[in-house]
Amino acid sequence: MKKYGYLLLLGLTYLCNTSCTVLQWRKTDEAIQQKFKTENINSEITYYKVDSLNLDIRIHEVKSQDNTVNLIFFHGSPSSLSAWENYMLDSKLLASANMYAIDRPGYGYSNFGKQLTSISTQAQIMSAVINEKALDNVIVIGSSYGGPLAARIAYLNKNVKALVMVSPAIDPENEKDIWASRFTQWKLTRWLVPTAYRVAGDEKTVHAKELEIIAKDWKKLQIPVLHFHGDIDDIVPFENINFSKANFNNIKVISVEGKGHEIAWKNPEIIVPYLVNLIEDIQTKK
Repeated sequence: MKKYGYLLLLGLTYLCNTSCTVLQWRKTDEAIQQKFKTENINSEITYYKVDSLNLDIRIHEVKSQDNTVNLIFFHGSPSSLSAWENYMLDSKLLASANMYAIDRPGYGYSNFGKQLTSISTQAQIMSAVINEKALDNVIVIGSSYGGPLAARIAYLNKNVKALVMVSPAIDPENEKDIWASRFTQWKLTRWLVPTAYRVAGDEKTVHAKELEIIAKDWKKLQIPVLHFHGDIDDIVPFENINFSKANFNNIKVISVEGKGHEIAWKNPEIIVPYLVNLIEDIQTKK
């Protein structure tokens, strides 16, 4: 019996070690820079320090002095800034905008594993990043959990001129219960769950309440808002589009037939033309 107990423990430890190194959804600074160097694209990785929270926010930047519009990408959970790699390599976007992808707190290399579950606090930090870098003509793009975060940033910062949400978990009444996330909250199983998934589980636990806190402010947004959603999304219900239609004034909903939750990272060809149009609109109004 002791032998079987030892083998079970050994197997669980191996599973944990394997999952905790493979399923973390992040790339090192070196790996990202090497990728962009191979593509002959100059990029930079910087860190924004939040002293009050002992927090370092990682930012991947691709800039040109000729571009005056700034795209800022916010990932979902679990994920990291590298989820937006295909956008930051896109020739049409490179020609017309500066681009910034940011690791949200607890993910990637922004204090990995240390959750910050408040959407409002995350948004205040990201708004401060915009101000620190003196960015104007900003378009914020958020996927899944990053959708309401991007929306909150748009509410806080007047330099944001357009909002794009892809498969956003925006409706507090349509927050889908994912049974597997319970493993991130039970003491007996939490240690087995990869770090990025633990952070995601912590966010998931309070997400509906966080959305309720900020929902009243959506009608105050007057900037253009785009909401993309796959009609067979099994992670964030398609019904979230009804909430967006009812709560955002200047909104366009793009329903994507036959697609699930993966639109942002698997189908950039759907999103990019709309981003190009937004960029051109902002340039025209300058």
